[in-house]
Amino acid sequence: MAKQSILITGGTGFLGSALTQVLLHKGYAVTVLSRSREKVARVFGSQVSAVTRIEDLPDAGHFKALINLAGAGIFDRRWSESRKQELRESRIKLTTQLVDWIGASAQAPDVFISGSAIGVYGDQGERILTEQSPPNADFAQQLCADWEAAALKAEVFGARVCLIRTGLVLGQGGGILQRMLLPFRFGLGGRMGDGRQWMSWIHLKDWLAIVQAMIDNVDMRGPYNATAPNPVTNRDFSISLASVLRRPMLLPLPAAMLRALLGEMAALVLGSQRVVPERLQARNFQFQFTDLGVALSDILNRNRP
Repeated sequence: MAKQSILITGGTGFLGSALTQVLLHKGYAVTVLSRSREKVARVFGSQVSAVTRIEDLPDAGHFKALINLAGAGIFDRRWSESRKQELRESRIKLTTQLVDWIGASAQAPDVFISGSAIGVYGDQGERILTEQSPPNADFAQQLCADWEAAALKAEVFGARVCLIRTGLVLGQGGGILQRMLLPFRFGLGGRMGDGRQWMSWIHLKDWLAIVQAMIDNVDMRGPYNATAPNPVTNRDFSISLASVLRRPMLLPLPAAMLRALLGEMAALVLGSQRVVPERLQARNFQFQFTDLGVALSDILNRNRP
């Protein structure tokens, strides 16, 4: 029997590369749409097919799932006007092109899983946020909302669309944890701003399981918050990370300093999104990691003190 095929964009990134490895292990045939065929080969060897242009893809119906994770790194550079445009085009323009390809195909894939983020809610302070919560507008919020709107147009062509509103993914080798580890390992970590802003996190293993659930369950569609059920404040996150690393927490970063360093991008670390995965919980999705300390210990291969 032929292997089921899956197409991934952003397949060499932190999330995409982990997902690709899991899908290969499960026996899927994986194609990665990438600007660099060489990078795909460097990351995956001959296990993965690489395509550099949408025009060179087969009919969309060839794929059981299209998983769209591509996008310029939101944290990689300060948000100049040109950078903001790059962030939008790398997400929305590509998503629109993928939807056009689906529309021009004889058949849609079974499911179109499109990336999004909890930034779609904007800065909401203490308010508990579910998939139905109205947003507070800012740049990141509008970026996510427009990205989702572009993906949902695939429904017209018969695709089941799932929007994965990803929180702060914790895993080895990338994501927010990789950025935080160095100062915390040297005892120089600390809260950001007043530390009261909420951080909605998820272990990479649970994020991967959510994607698999979206592939497998034909009744899943629309937005899902990909976050653990127990968000924490930035202060508590910092305390947990320092504790797992057995280091002191010596250097809080004042909000004014962060705004000076990061400009408008500081909203990503000072803003607050207290997100819960209401729709996943309604399905009785079983999270493997609901406690932050346990999740950090698992990732960092350390026992809790």
